[in-house]
Amino acid sequence: MAVRIKVCGITRCEDAELAVSLGADFIGLNFYPPSPRCLTIESAAPISRAVKGRARLVGVFVNATRAYIEEHLESLELELLQFHGDEDDDALRGWRVPVIRALRLHSDEALDALELHEIRADFILIDTFHPQLFGGTGRARRLDALGDLDLSRVFVSGGLTPDNVAVAAALNPYAIDVASGVETAAGIKDASKLGSFIANARSSAVAPGSPPEPRPRNAKLPR
Repeated sequence: MAVRIKVCGITRCEDAELAVSLGADFIGLNFYPPSPRCLTIESAAPISRAVKGRARLVGVFVNATRAYIEEHLESLELELLQFHGDEDDDALRGWRVPVIRALRLHSDEALDALELHEIRADFILIDTFHPQLFGGTGRARRLDALGDLDLSRVFVSGGLTPDNVAVAAALNPYAIDVASGVETAAGIKDASKLGSFIANARSSAVAPGSPPEPRPRNAKLPR
C-alpha cells in the first residue's frame, strides 16, 4: 500500500481540513510551548473536532510532565503520543494509545538495525538534530543512509519537501512526516506545496514483498 502521511505542526482548522481532503493519514498537533506552532487545548479543540474520524490525531510533546500530557490526551481525544525530547523509557510507558519516539539525529548520522530494534516504543520517528529546536527545523538528512533498515514502524521526517519526498517514500517506511517543508510561515501550510507533497509521496509505489504492518503493543494500529 502507499506510504502513510503525517502533516505536523497544524495550527489552523482550514489547514487540517485541506490536509485531510488531500489524503493525510495523521494530523500532528504541537504542544511544546517554545514552538511557534504550539497550541493550547482551547485552540486545538476545533481542529480535533474537524478531523475526528477522518485522520488520526497525534499530540507532540517535548519533555512534558505526565499530567500535562494526560490532560491533552483526554481533552482532545488524541490517538497517538509523540515524544520529541529527551524523555526516558519510563515516560513512554503506560499510555492507552500508541507512542512515537523521535530520534533527533545529525544529518550524516547512521542507524543500524539493532538500534531500531532496541527502541521501546510502538513507532519511531527519525528527525534531524538541531541544537536549539525540537522538530520543524527544515534540516534535511541523508535518506540513503536509511535504505538498508527495516522501516516498517518508522516515520521518516527531517527536511522533507515536495522535491525529495518521493525518495523518502520509496524507502517504504511506515509513514512520512512533514511540517516546515509545506509552509509559507511557521504553522501556516501552503496549499500548493501540500498538494504536491502528498501527490509525490503517493506516486512512489511500495516494492513487492515489503514487510507487513506492525501491530503496536498498546492499542489498535492507526489506519
